[in-house]
Amino acid sequence: MSALIVKACGPATSIQDRGRFGYQRFGVSPAGAMDRFHLAAANLLVMAEAGAAALELGPGGARLTAEGDVTVALAGPACTLEVDGRQIAPFTAVRVTDGGTVVARPAPGAAYAYLGVEGGIATAPDMGSRSMHRRSGIGGEPLTVGARIPATPGGREAVLLCLSELPRGETGPIRILPGPQDDHFSDEALAILTSAGYRLSGQADRMGVRLDGPTLPHRGGYNIVSDGIVDGSIQVPGDGRPIVLLRDRQTTGGYPKIATIISADIGRFAQIPPGAPVRFEIVTFEQAIEAARRLQAMIEGLATALVPLAAPLTSERLLGLNLIGGVTSATEAIGV
Repeated sequence: MSALIVKACGPATSIQDRGRFGYQRFGVSPAGAMDRFHLAAANLLVMAEAGAAALELGPGGARLTAEGDVTVALAGPACTLEVDGRQIAPFTAVRVTDGGTVVARPAPGAAYAYLGVEGGIATAPDMGSRSMHRRSGIGGEPLTVGARIPATPGGREAVLLCLSELPRGETGPIRILPGPQDDHFSDEALAILTSAGYRLSGQADRMGVRLDGPTLPHRGGYNIVSDGIVDGSIQVPGDGRPIVLLRDRQTTGGYPKIATIISADIGRFAQIPPGAPVRFEIVTFEQAIEAARRLQAMIEGLATALVPLAAPLTSERLLGLNLIGGVTSATEAIGV
């Protein structure tokens, strides 16, 4: 069985698939890829299922060595891939021969990139998923030097794929729905959240990120009877500083949640690096559902955009790829 051997990796490097479902009532976080669109792109390029396990790369990326021949592909809104010192275009599959070196990382303009591994990563599932959850140890321990990442064996055609074009993702403010406890805040709190400028603080990981900016005043106390938390919940503890909860979040919490990022925008939010600005915009439930449908259609549309690599890697094709789509720009975020 072919594999990749970890030679170096940043602390945010982990194996993630679409997530672990059906166990939240037992207190088990769903985990899963922070950006499911680029997870799907990386997997489809190596002939894996869209939600299969891939290597999620945070700051610092990873350096790996091939054990046997293996095909890989890197996808992200901004990322770089080198194989044996040769630069490989993003969203392009490449065959790595036995002993070859792979260096992959997200570029400074984004937080995460995904390295698809031939057929999908074949580690043992844990509760129906290969996703690693760092705090609990479910899905395996954090990756360290020497870790072996096996590829799924067999069934691969002798063809390399690339994306002829990348669908353009949503841009603009991160969209939110008020609640479920917006009534626990003063009348002006939602207006502050959507009109004031916030930045992502350095207090950030897969569990959540604290926002720097104006505090959000509560109405009375700030403790509630613990209730369910979902991806994108924006909870506000006693200091009034909002915290956006992400894939490795806890399943319940006792701070009121003023709003929730819509599911279609969680990947976009996750790709904003620490220190960058962010803006929020309230939308209706119907708009949130429509945005989720558009994202799913984009993921399904990736399969039809795959073409054999025999198609020339011209500058026109590379310039036509939306390599930074889906990241909220700093200028757009601050309204200039």
